[in-house]
Amino acid sequence: MISPFLYFPGDRLSSAELSAARLDGDVVELGEAYIPADAVETMALRAGSLRGILGETLAATHLSAAWVHGALSEPPARHTVQRAVPWRIHQVIDRRAVYRDPEVGSDDLWRIGGVLVTSPQRTLADLARVPDDEYAEAARLLSDASPGLALEAAAWFDQRSPVPHKRTAVAFLHGLAARATQDDVTR
Repeated sequence: MISPFLYFPGDRLSSAELSAARLDGDVVELGEAYIPADAVETMALRAGSLRGILGETLAATHLSAAWVHGALSEPPARHTVQRAVPWRIHQVIDRRAVYRDPEVGSDDLWRIGGVLVTSPQRTLADLARVPDDEYAEAARLLSDASPGLALEAAAWFDQRSPVPHKRTAVAFLHGLAARATQDDVTR
């Protein structure tokens, strides 16, 4: 179900009307949509704001999924999407998205706000596999938000066939888990 709190340009209001409402302070931008200024930003609203990019065949992954799960305060400039269906996608992918072709299995997907998003474990595992400071920081924030998630993400690798960058990702995840344990001891 689509939230009545999400406003997309050209849906119920035109782009000009939404721009005017934004200038008046009635709505604020959220991802690819607008929400009332007094609405509480939730996972469902963040995910639902990506409806125009994801549709029914794509899932939000990596930094986009981390944003939906609340680890990041701002959405990425370009959303990372991956196909969530077994067949190849032959449509033009939105230029606001980075498309990854391998299929995400249904056991790694959550339906949030009417769209598909990778589970927190899969999201953290994906973030840990990318050798980039921005992704590492997002992984730390996601791990800090949910104690035990780093070990669950490391275990995710054991249940899968060979995955690129698995060894470094698992080491990074164990480091996150050790850091969380050490933080708990010092408190």
